[in-house]
Amino acid sequence: MPQYFIIDFDSTFTQVEALDELVRISLKNHPEREKVYKQIEDLTNAAMEGRLSFTESLSQRVKLLQANRGHLDLLVKHLRKKVSASFSRNRQFFKEHSDEVLIVSGGFKEFIIPVVSKYYIKTENIYANTFVFDEQGNITGYDQTNPLSQEGGKVKLLRGLNLQGEIFGIGDGHSDFQLKEYGLIKKFFAYTENIERKTIIEKADYVTPSFDEFLYINKFPRAISYPKNRIKCLVTGDVADEAVVQLAKEGYNIRIRPKIEKKYLEEAGILFCDEETQPTEAQMENAGRLKVIGCFGKINRKTAEFACGKGIIIFDDVKHNPHNIDFIPKRVMDFMNEGKTHTSTNFPDLQPPRINNAHRLIHIHKNVPGILAKINDVFARHQINIVGEFLVTNAQIGYVITDVNAGYGQQVLTELKQIEHTIRFRLLY
Repeated sequence: MPQYFIIDFDSTFTQVEALDELVRISLKNHPEREKVYKQIEDLTNAAMEGRLSFTESLSQRVKLLQANRGHLDLLVKHLRKKVSASFSRNRQFFKEHSDEVLIVSGGFKEFIIPVVSKYYIKTENIYANTFVFDEQGNITGYDQTNPLSQEGGKVKLLRGLNLQGEIFGIGDGHSDFQLKEYGLIKKFFAYTENIERKTIIEKADYVTPSFDEFLYINKFPRAISYPKNRIKCLVTGDVADEAVVQLAKEGYNIRIRPKIEKKYLEEAGILFCDEETQPTEAQMENAGRLKVIGCFGKINRKTAEFACGKGIIIFDDVKHNPHNIDFIPKRVMDFMNEGKTHTSTNFPDLQPPRINNAHRLIHIHKNVPGILAKINDVFARHQINIVGEFLVTNAQIGYVITDVNAGYGQQVLTELKQIEHTIRFRLLY
């Protein structure tokens, strides 16, 4: 059965509402710009939450724009920088599903097409409104015969398309949910990476904090092996809010506690702590999901050695060093995203370059002879091409990063985990 993906544009594919951004550009020097900005924003939210008809909201917003073609050019440049992070990193999905992905939006083709076409989305699969211009290039209105300019427009459009297959809807607003309400899509995913609308979340089949989560739930290949919103970060002790915000922006699930508690540490993939709240050996013994510790202070030497033996990397620095607010979160994210161990307290140093169109696998093992040969034997037996491989060691562990072409099965991962002396194995992306 064919599968189709109906994706909203504003606050879904992009982080922002395009008309809100356009008015900020067009009225940049207007004396009452803040008042108009607020009017536009209120009209947008009222329509998205179902408190005002889309027709009325769109009509009033366009009247307030005072924009022209030059402003649209500036808007496109701005929107290209505001594509939602999880959509941006999963560009390969759109390339592989270019026939099945449809952008359906109450926004306008003039700014949507130049943005989404960079992601292999076909122009004929982009459904949106169009502006009307005067001879000077000023926006004077829009095509009111387009069903997407009307209340229930997405419902009307999809009925007309009559797609046959399994249809998924991804969006943040009332008009996206209506597709499920009228039985035109199989499942509605409320997209919350950029904005959470309570009235929409309550009606959704799934709440989707990122596009990675959507791909994970539906078992599609994705840029990262595990959605960041599913990785819990436990924060204890004296840790600056600014450091925690950086991980929150990356999409990690933040939990803040005054001290380490067993149940929270056992669920955590990341631990932020200070010198006074650093974990004990007994606590780490049962922390099977813990991958990395960022300590805002100095870690005890024995603690660092024990963590290394458990395959847990540590980044630390002297207490109250101002640069820790950026330094430690960056190192933690570099390890989680790329496998980089540079400046680690207890792991050997490795800064591998990112290799595109490859899968990255991390193997941490006891530093005994012959492990790399066993890893490569698994790949050879399954006829998997290695495009890059890196090995570093210290007295306790060997740390291997292997980049391979796609096309391996679960059996390969199982065999790598079962190699004798393996401490940790992780598919990074």
